[in-house]
This record gives sequence, C-alpha cells and structure tokens, in this order.
Amino acid sequence: MLIYNAKIYTMSAAGTINSGWIETDGAEIKALGEGAPADFPADAIDAKGGTVLPGFIDAHTHLGIIEDGLAFEGDDCNETTDPFTPQMRALDGINPFDRCFGEARTRGITTAAVCPGSGNACGGTICVIKTAGRRVDDMLISTAGVKFALGENPKSVGNDREDTPVTRMATAALIREGLYKARRYAHDMDSYYSDNENCTPPEYDAKCEALMPLLDRKHKAFFHCHRADDICTAMRIAKEFSLDTVIIHGTEGYKIADIIAEEDVPVICGPIICDRCKPEMKGMELENAAALVKNGVKTAICTDHTVIPIQYLPLSAQAAVKGGLDYDEALRALTSAPAEILGIADRTGSLAAGLDADIQLYRKGDDPLGLMTEPVLVMVSGETVRREEI
Repeated sequence: MLIYNAKIYTMSAAGTINSGWIETDGAEIKALGEGAPADFPADAIDAKGGTVLPGFIDAHTHLGIIEDGLAFEGDDCNETTDPFTPQMRALDGINPFDRCFGEARTRGITTAAVCPGSGNACGGTICVIKTAGRRVDDMLISTAGVKFALGENPKSVGNDREDTPVTRMATAALIREGLYKARRYAHDMDSYYSDNENCTPPEYDAKCEALMPLLDRKHKAFFHCHRADDICTAMRIAKEFSLDTVIIHGTEGYKIADIIAEEDVPVICGPIICDRCKPEMKGMELENAAALVKNGVKTAICTDHTVIPIQYLPLSAQAAVKGGLDYDEALRALTSAPAEILGIADRTGSLAAGLDADIQLYRKGDDPLGLMTEPVLVMVSGETVRREEI
C-alpha cells in the first residue's frame, strides 16, 4: 500500500516531511520520501494533505488482563496470594478478544505494554503486544521487564491479608531480598556451569529465573511509584543492583525532576485525566509531564487502562499539552519515547524503512490528539484494521 500527498511525522531524526509519501511492503515499511512517488499502484491512497503518524503506543496498561465489563471473573492482574511473584507473566492472563483492543485500534493505538500488578511488591513480567490479533502469542513483540510496586498498593493488599508488607520498609525489603536471592542463584548457576564436577546446580527457582535478566540488564525493572520519596526508593534499589530502571506513574516527578534526570531514569507518566483517588496521588498536577521533559527526562504518557480507557491516550497527551508540554513532545510521548523506553524502537514508534508498518492517517486539519478526532486509516503490522473515506 502507498499513501501520498501527506504530511508525515516520522518521529525520527528525519523529522517531519511536509508533503510526501510512504509505502508498505507486507508487514513492514518499504520506503518513504518527499514529493511524489515514482509509481502509483492501484491501491494508492491520496491523503489530500492529511497527517501520517506512527501508531500510538500505550506504555503502561492492563489491557486484556483486566477485562472490560467484568469483575473478579475477568481480573487476572494481581496474584495477591503471594506478595512477590516475578514468575507471573502478563502474557498468560491476556484475553485478546476483550472489546477494548478494538477501541484502542479505533484511536490509532497499535501497541500496548500489558503489565501485571501493582498489588504486590513484585507483580510479574510485562509483555509488549500489538493491539490486533486473535492469539496473544502472535501479537507479542517482546518481554519488556518485571513490574515492581512501591507505596500504597502493596501496603493496602498486605494490610487486608494481614500479611507482609504493611509498610514501605517491608515492600522495599521484599524487593531487595528477591533480587539478592536471584543474584546468588545466578552465581551458583555460573559456578556449576564452570565446574560441574565439583559444584552442584541450585534447586530450580522460578522467581530467580524471572529476575536474572534484570541483573544482566537484558530486561528492565519497572517501578510503580507515585510519591517523590517512593521514586527515590526505586532509584536507590536500582543503583544497589545496577538495574536498568523505568518509573511508572511518577505522579510527583515534577518535585524531583532534576534528580530523576541526573539519574537518567525514564518515566511513564499517567494516568493524567483522573481524580486524585488516593492519598499518594494528592500531588497530581497537569504540569508533571512538562516539568519532566523540560529537565531532560525521557517521558512517555500512558492511560493505565482500565484506570483511564485506552482510547483516551491521545486526550491524556492533550491534557499534558494544556499543562505546558510542547505539542511535538506530546506526540513523541506516544510514539518514539515509549518505543525507546520499552526497548522496541527497532520495531515501531517511528516511520522508517524496515520498521513495522504501524501507521495511522488523519484528515487534513484534524488534530491527532483531539477529543473529536479519529484516524481514517490504521495499519497494524501492515494489516489495515480501520479504513474510512478521506
């Protein structure tokens, strides 16, 4: 398929092409450029001056793991029988037939990170998936890392169960204990592989196995934190174990934006358009994303679906613009920034030859972040999942 006569936000170093074309070849982008293409295939689409963007990415959701319209029966997000469950995989809890996948596609969201937790000190392993498909195995892009949680959520769950943790100290201690065990487990495995005549392998431990890629920095450690002090605790633990760390929510990030920037830790910011529903969110301000970006923090914007329905991801970015975030930075917070944070920039998040054909097209004059706007064309891995007349 070829789209021409379009303004193309590549969301890459190539910048914006004010009048150009983009061509797909199966599941990937074949080429793009300025002006008019050399050939016009029969299925070419005249964008009529409309806007082409990469598909949006929601970097933190519970899409398909907390199902729409169901209570306990469809809630597979938190295994609260154990406060520390890195071996749980979000992939095993996702129902790709949940109607919210369709609502995501309708609003141009082609990729989502689906996260377990945050009722536990460690909720499990995050997966990044495309929003189109019938079998989650075929939708999977990558395993991004492991989800940890600090603050009120694990405290509240522990208190309800009359079990640990009921303090911030205990939550941090559980995380440290799990990471230390994984480090010792990895050491014992290395000793066995290097000298299997004199060393015995440790007994298999699914939790340690799930955490080992974090210690090797092959996967990232994602920390749910709202308050500034919890963000600092996450960064403290990360330094202790040399983790490649991401802050999820970062509601009070604006209070310590310079410190977060100094530590070079990215933030997945959100939810933004919700109420201050619990004490640790009392400091929520629309200016948060703007303050983070102005201080040089790599920032993505998320819905935390189902907290905010996933189709309101662009509206969340628009709210951040109202709070002072530059418009182009808001687009970046839904495309290239989350792709880089999630480690999938070699697949999606920008428009370039060889990347996945995750593409959306808007009519001329339509605001991609607008409440009343929907893309007229959405492609996920080269497959057209939405099409309207331009």
